[in-house]
Amino acid sequence: MSDYVLSCCSTADVTREWLESRDIAYLYFNYYLNGETCKDDFGVTNSPADLYAKMLAGADAKTSQVSAGDYAAHFEKFLASGKDVLHVTLSSGISSTYNSACIARDQLAEKYPDRKVVVVDSLAASAGYGLLMDKLADLRDAGMGLDELGAWAEEHKSEVQHWFFSSDLTFFIRGGRISKAAGLVGGMLKICPVMDVEPDGSLAVKEKIRTKAKAINRIVEKMEELAEGGLDYSGKVFISQSECIDDAQEVARRIEAKFPKLNGKVEIFPIGATIGVHTGPGTVATFFWGEKRV
Repeated sequence: MSDYVLSCCSTADVTREWLESRDIAYLYFNYYLNGETCKDDFGVTNSPADLYAKMLAGADAKTSQVSAGDYAAHFEKFLASGKDVLHVTLSSGISSTYNSACIARDQLAEKYPDRKVVVVDSLAASAGYGLLMDKLADLRDAGMGLDELGAWAEEHKSEVQHWFFSSDLTFFIRGGRISKAAGLVGGMLKICPVMDVEPDGSLAVKEKIRTKAKAINRIVEKMEELAEGGLDYSGKVFISQSECIDDAQEVARRIEAKFPKLNGKVEIFPIGATIGVHTGPGTVATFFWGEKRV
């Protein structure tokens, strides 16, 4: 058993069962729904279907980062038991939670001088963040120590590729990521923007594809272009989806047919509340290991 704890937040958008099976500690993000504080707790408080139904009906949904106090309480559980902590945060390009985790780390340093908290900014989101955690758990299980694993994460985190599209632009427009005028035209023309996560961890629209079928094709083409080893890619693929499981399964089917050496089946997870508040329904995101984002 490792002498340190590997930890992340619920915004890794896997499942509670998956995290517990990999022995990864976690804490919840929060979000507000019509002013009420809710936990991003893998759909227990609000299932994805219920959350999106409420949003589409006009509910005011906003996200809230994890506070420094919440991080301190999370870290201290392990420090007090004699364990060090490696915590990986949601990308600083879309959240300031990395800074909160660093504040908590520094606050605890004096109280626990013989213990260590290492904080890594994943520069990743949703199940791309989850895919990074999966690899870190593998390396920990193979015997890699805390400092070495933290250094590995810093060196390789930008090799997680994030490519996604949305067939419903409603909440991208509400969040200001796509202008109202562009969204109106996009809806009329059935445009599905293809987006990625940039080197700084922020989101960017890369292409505007007309029709969902072509967007699905483009996602698979991007994997052909960027996956480690090309068509011989032998790593894992995670997919996140927001109430469009059929689309996600179609992407998975095409990837499995195109990449015969995959490490297991493509794993599909629901997009959690924190990310889902910004995407709404209709988003499919594909994550794999590839070229470093530069």
